[in-house]
Amino acid sequence: MFEIAELDHEIAKDEYETRSAELRERLLDAQFDMRERGKQAVLVVTAGVDAGGKSETIQLLHGWLDPRHIRTRAFVDDEQDHGRPPFWRYWRELPARGLIGVVFHSWYQQPIEDRAFGGLRSAKFDRAMDDIRRFEQMLSGEQFVLLKLWFHLSKRDQHDRLRALEKNKLTRWRVRDEDWQHHDQHEQLVEVATRALRTTSTDFAPWIIVPGKNERYRSLVVGQALLDAMRNEEVTAPSAEPAVHPVPPIDGLHVLQTLDLSRRLEKPSYDRELEQWQGRLATLVRRKKFAKRTLLAVFEGVDAAGKGGAIRRVTAALDPRTYDVIPIAAPTDEERARPYLWRFWRHLPPHGRVLLFDRSWYGRVLVERVENFCTSSDWLRAYGEINDFEEQLVEHGVVLVKLWLQIDQGEQLRRFDERKQHGHKRWKITEDDWRNREKWSHYEQAVTDMIDRTSTEVAPWTLVEANDKHFARIKVLRTICERLEKELR
Repeated sequence: MFEIAELDHEIAKDEYETRSAELRERLLDAQFDMRERGKQAVLVVTAGVDAGGKSETIQLLHGWLDPRHIRTRAFVDDEQDHGRPPFWRYWRELPARGLIGVVFHSWYQQPIEDRAFGGLRSAKFDRAMDDIRRFEQMLSGEQFVLLKLWFHLSKRDQHDRLRALEKNKLTRWRVRDEDWQHHDQHEQLVEVATRALRTTSTDFAPWIIVPGKNERYRSLVVGQALLDAMRNEEVTAPSAEPAVHPVPPIDGLHVLQTLDLSRRLEKPSYDRELEQWQGRLATLVRRKKFAKRTLLAVFEGVDAAGKGGAIRRVTAALDPRTYDVIPIAAPTDEERARPYLWRFWRHLPPHGRVLLFDRSWYGRVLVERVENFCTSSDWLRAYGEINDFEEQLVEHGVVLVKLWLQIDQGEQLRRFDERKQHGHKRWKITEDDWRNREKWSHYEQAVTDMIDRTSTEVAPWTLVEANDKHFARIKVLRTICERLEKELR
């Protein structure tokens, strides 16, 4: 693929001016149409050899387009990124649908440079490329068109470009010692990049090689590629119905039915154990080792199962300055304009903090599935995306605790009636709660599939028998403490 990039493409000045004027008009029309539809976002990923023309070309595009609807980000090492998964920095800056995002120093740069210059082993490099493919596949499934541009120069042309930049007083600042070091290792970079491009050029996110020697040719190639990306209608087409859905157990038996919901804890024992486990939790989060870890607890469960009460017993053991509780409701317009995991990724704290989610990313495979708020393809695809997300969390120091609180239908009805009769509890019950109750069996099947497909070796589910609130709260606290103790050894 690099042989094509190293051909001496030439575009005459008159031809360039004619073609660029026409292209600019078409780009502006396409940008306006995409903005009006709001169905997709275009994410331009720039990569390539130093001095290949990335900055100049993107700057030109800003002049050709309406820059108010372009988000350009250059990612460098930042303290706020420490303690979070590496994709976090990119997640939080994703543009809304209808906009164009441009990424400098993307998720490709570090693994390519580490492999070419830093001795990263082949197996770890291949794992990084696999993670990238899955990340990009998720973006594609969320109506992102990825325009991945590799700007290339031969070693000789790179040498000439760096020398020319150094000779000009206005541009010499752009040439770093690191650029010359990379130039000396040009062959290693090209070899690694060839493998990276080959293994990550997919049907949903193909690479485009941009010859960087001739500025006019380079500009037209990128401009036309961006035009094609903005006019890509396939990304907004509805997904075909999957051929196979999860199959319910033939005998009707599922994991929730194995729970002993009669388990109880009497008040004297509850008071004693509550003090004990809250004290242990308070001690654990003050340990020196916890400064390099994060506790993230996910609370899911049947309506009225006691999630709020359990969360309050956890936070009672913590310093309010060290934790956040994130209640999840229907997504806002800002959140609907981005991938569904975006609103969870952006809340991830640095190490040394506690984050509690009152409902979570599992809404995609529960309420959104049952209420048909998303397509079957969306929620079936979400199982793998959630597992990838949680694996990244765990690999980067997050102690992840997932809790499902279960009550039976009789106990739920009793709690609903109690809430109606007490003024200070009426706000807890809504028409949605009653409507969800009518779909009990549908939610039960969705929960069963969720547990089967997302209770993994790195992020298992803990099922909490919650008919008795005392028992449930102690089990929640004990589970969190035991998981923390195991991870902080």
